[in-house]
Amino acid sequence: MSKKHIVVKATGELEEFDRLKLASSLSRSGADEQTIENIIDEIIPWLKEGASTKELYNKAFSLLRKRKTSTAARYSLKKSIMELGPSGYPFEHFIGQLLKYQGFHVQVGVIVQGQCVNHEVDVVATSGNKQFIVECKFYNTQGKFAGVQVPLYIKSRVEDIIRKRTALPEFKDIDFHGWIVTNTRFTSDAVQFGKCAGLHLVGWDFPDKYSLRDMIEQNSFFPVTAMTSIEKMYKNILMNKGIVLCRQIRNNPEVLQEVGIKPMKVRKIMTEVEELCS
Repeated sequence: MSKKHIVVKATGELEEFDRLKLASSLSRSGADEQTIENIIDEIIPWLKEGASTKELYNKAFSLLRKRKTSTAARYSLKKSIMELGPSGYPFEHFIGQLLKYQGFHVQVGVIVQGQCVNHEVDVVATSGNKQFIVECKFYNTQGKFAGVQVPLYIKSRVEDIIRKRTALPEFKDIDFHGWIVTNTRFTSDAVQFGKCAGLHLVGWDFPDKYSLRDMIEQNSFFPVTAMTSIEKMYKNILMNKGIVLCRQIRNNPEVLQEVGIKPMKVRKIMTEVEELCS
C-alpha cells in the first residue's frame, strides 16, 4: 500500500495529496501524459509530511519549467492572475481586454452618473443592445473568498446607475446587466444572493464551464504575468502602459523594444507569446 501524504491548503485546512488532482492540473497546462507521469514520480519521493499546496505547486512548476516554458506559464495561471496586483488596476484592464477581444466595446475605470450619486465603474462593456456594468474584486493572496457583502454592495450601485440610464434617451432600448468578476471564489451566500438579485457572478472556477479560468484557457487570453521569459520589472512597465495580455504583445511586438528589452531577448519572448496565444 502506498504511503498517504497530508498537505496543507492555503486556508490552513489539511487534505490528502491527490495524484489525480495534480495530474489534472498539469494536463490543463498542456503537458503530455509522459511529462505528467515523470513530474509526479519526481514529486512523490520529495513530498514531506505537512508540505503546503504552495510548496507542491512551486515544485511542480519548477519541474515543468525545465521542460517547456509556455506549459509552465499555463500551469501558473492562478498565481499569474494574482500578480496583476497589488492594486486591482491591472486586473480591471485585464477583464476589460478579455471582453474587448470577445467583441465588446469597453470602457475601463469610468465615472458613471447614477440616480443618487456618481459611481466609479471598473468596466462598462457594450454589445448590441446589451450593456454590462462590471465590478472587479481582486485579491492578491490565496485562501480569500468574496463574501455576500460584495454582491450586496454592488447590487445597490448597479441599480442606482440603471435607474439613471434607463431615463436617458441615448440608452433607450438598452438592456442593462450587473456583473461581478473576481480572481478568487465566492462564498455560497454570495452565489445565492447574486442569483436571487439578478447579478452575473464570475469567479475563478464559477460558473461551471464559463468561469474566469475557462474564459482565459479556452480563448488563450493569458496575462503578461504568466510569461516566464520576461523579468518582473518589464512586466510591471508593460502593465503600467495598459499591456496586460500576451495577445496585445502578439499584435504589437514593437512594445517590447519600446520598454527597453534587447532585440535578442525579444525573439525569445515572442516565441513564448506565440505558444501561449495559439
